[in-house]
Amino acid sequence: MYKLLLVVLMSVVYQSLFALQTDEELAMHTLFQGKHALNRAVHAAAQQSDQGKLAGGIHAIDVSQARAVAMQYLQANLRLDTANFPMPNTFLRSAVVVELFKVINDNEEFPYTYADHARGYSVTLDRPGVIMFIRLEFPRTYSVLQPITWTIKSSAEMVF
Repeated sequence: MYKLLLVVLMSVVYQSLFALQTDEELAMHTLFQGKHALNRAVHAAAQQSDQGKLAGGIHAIDVSQARAVAMQYLQANLRLDTANFPMPNTFLRSAVVVELFKVINDNEEFPYTYADHARGYSVTLDRPGVIMFIRLEFPRTYSVLQPITWTIKSSAEMVF
C-alpha cells in the first residue's frame, strides 16, 4: 500500500517538474521572439530617411514614418492588432506596451550616448538612429512560475 502512495506522490512531483520546465522553455522562447521582433522593428524604423533633408545632403530620419514602420513591423512579427493587442488564437494574451520610442536625429551631436539608468540601458550612436523599449508579458501555460514581465530594449542606426 505504501508503494502505491509513493508512486502517486512521485508522479505528482514529476508532473510539477515537467510543468516548470515547459513554462521556463516557453518563457525563454517568448523573450527571444519579442527581442527579435523589436530588433526588426527598430532596424526598419532607422532606415526611414527624411527625403527633404536627404536632397540637401543631410542624413536624417523621418520621425512619423519611422514610428509607423516600427509599429507595423512589431505588429506583424508579434501578431498584434493595430492597438497592440494579440490577435485571436495567438500565444500572447496581453497587450504589448511601447514604453519608449525615441529618434536620435541630425540635430544631435555624434557620437551620441543615450543612457537610461532606471532601466539599465546605455547605447552610443555614431549616426542618426532609433531607440525603442517594449513591455511584454509572458502568458503562463501552467501556474508553476510566477508572472513574468520583461522590458525589452533595442536600438539601431541609420545605414548610409
